[in-house]
Amino acid sequence: MYHTIIIVGNVGKDPEMRYTPSGQAVTSFSVATNRQYTASNGEQVKETIWFRVSTWGKTAEVCNTYVKKGSKVLVEGRLTPDKNTGGPRIWTKQDGTAGSSFEVTASTVRFLSSRGEGDSGPVAGGGGMEHAEMPPEDEIPF
Repeated sequence: MYHTIIIVGNVGKDPEMRYTPSGQAVTSFSVATNRQYTASNGEQVKETIWFRVSTWGKTAEVCNTYVKKGSKVLVEGRLTPDKNTGGPRIWTKQDGTAGSSFEVTASTVRFLSSRGEGDSGPVAGGGGMEHAEMPPEDEIPF
């Protein structure tokens, strides 16, 4: 059995790199995707979904160097369910409402921003992607 997920969005915070006890690099960062649509009542709806991305080994080191807050990235990987719920990670926002994020273990990360957009380093793709709206720093779930 096999599953894969591909997301394209904007990085919410600069990545955080750490090492496992065995010395393997692990880098984590958040990615926001959004979509906009018109509801049946004619109202414009904006929907943002957060993904928490973990990268390992050489990919972790490269992401720690080149991924920056606001960078546009394409991530390919697999969903990792929350051990407690079996689904997305649930958390409470500062305003008391519920929020959720999906955990992704990345196998591939492609940098889509040019050097002028968030200083994300090498270009591995290109424009035309819609920017995810970034919430205030204190509302990013990680």
